Amino acid sequence: MNLTENTTMLPATKRKLYYYQQQDIDLLFSKLNEDSSSKARLLYQLSTGGGKTVIFSEIAKRFIQSHGKKVIVLTHRTELCRQTTAALKASGVINKVVNSGVKKISKKDTFECYVAMVETLKHRIDDGLINTTDVGLVIVDEAHHNSFHKLLGQFENAAVIGVTATPFSANVDLPMNKFYDELIIGEPISSLINQGFLAKPKIHGYDVELNTLRTGISGDFTVSTSDELYGSQAMLDLLLDAYESHSLKKKTLIFNNGIFTSRRVLETFTKAGYPIRHLDNKTSPAERVEILKWYKKTKGAILTSVSILTTGFDEPSIQSVILYRATTSITLYHQMIGRGARRLNGKKTFNIIDLGNNNERFGEWNAPIDWQHVFENPDIYHECLHKSTSIIHQISPELRAKFPNSLEVTFDILAAYQTAMETGQKAKIVIRDSIRQHALMCVDNSETLAEALQLCAELDKEIDFRVKQYGKCLGKVTKNYMKWLGEDYRSRLNKMVSKLMGKRGLLRTAV
Repeated sequence: MNLTENTTMLPATKRKLYYYQQQDIDLLFSKLNEDSSSKARLLYQLSTGGGKTVIFSEIAKRFIQSHGKKVIVLTHRTELCRQTTAALKASGVINKVVNSGVKKISKKDTFECYVAMVETLKHRIDDGLINTTDVGLVIVDEAHHNSFHKLLGQFENAAVIGVTATPFSANVDLPMNKFYDELIIGEPISSLINQGFLAKPKIHGYDVELNTLRTGISGDFTVSTSDELYGSQAMLDLLLDAYESHSLKKKTLIFNNGIFTSRRVLETFTKAGYPIRHLDNKTSPAERVEILKWYKKTKGAILTSVSILTTGFDEPSIQSVILYRATTSITLYHQMIGRGARRLNGKKTFNIIDLGNNNERFGEWNAPIDWQHVFENPDIYHECLHKSTSIIHQISPELRAKFPNSLEVTFDILAAYQTAMETGQKAKIVIRDSIRQHALMCVDNSETLAEALQLCAELDKEIDFRVKQYGKCLGKVTKNYMKWLGEDYRSRLNKMVSKLMGKRGLLRTAV
């Protein structure tokens, strides 16, 4: 049985709290006491590296001492369970990890606090092992995950504190203000940097063409299209050059979207003679421990990873973080960069190498964000993210390959429309310019008119997308108008291609 058990009071380690941590602990606790029904639902925001685990461990201790009720801490990963139980022990809180090995809990147990993952705790509650009426406070770590919400209703007598660096739900239908009544905002990243609590980032961004990426059901870019792009030799060459230009001999962490890509990175850097290991969520626990020990003690070590080191991983010696992927998740963006932000003696700065245009999508990691506005108006923020992502149109790799002579194969209808309106031009100029770009793509990649017209036909889905985007710009338009617009687009495209091919033929004859 894998338990964290104690039958006597634990001596609290004398932990030095930073002033902002103590300030936020006092504020959160006062908010808990304000609610006479003891059912306050508070959401607390603090950046990665700011010490959220320390803060909620101290709150748990103070709550148990003041109210004499049990506390439950919910996490979503095994690593976070281990990290949390250790932090609670350091605060002097008797706690028990409720994991798959726990089949029975004595009714006379002396534990003040339980630490558990959502699904495990749900099963133990269903089995009648946890008396939810005795719980006075539920602390939700990484509260932006929607998996926690289904359990909160089980604790009818408990207050709830959610903790996150990014108080924003990726699911537009499950906004965080639906589950929490108030947002408490901690010290901003810029302030933590200025005061020496976090390292200062040096950002190196590369403009990468992402138009072959597609989004999946989750809303983020799919692994398959990411592997197609980032597993290519051209991108691997760019990655190696970026590393050698900005991270050479620095302890480096590379984030990828897919295992295929990460292993390609491993091969590329190994061939180049650099010390590198690969880690993903399929790596065995024993091998993972061995790799992380190697990474910690090896000077200039490189670790290429997938889906495993964004939370519950604390290695302050990291000097450079490479985002070898694009994401639509601001939470993931902050989590990845946050791995390199922790201070260490002699370490005041760290490098960020962005190979996914993420900095352009979300803004600089340490730039101020009005989290209160995001919390109160999540729909507006979703729309902003959607607009920034819609620029990356989902053209397939197969279609892109048919236009090798064209440097640019995308056209931002929304941006072109906005520019036209701002400059006093008519809306139809947007469609005209879109048709012209498609025509040049077909002509530049064909030797004959028949080949060019065949490429026009290949653009069918692309045309539908652009026409649909244009219709959105116009507002309320009829289905018949949209149908006509699509037919007119194709007709004008074919005529323009024929005209351009004719001109090219005359030029060749003249030569």
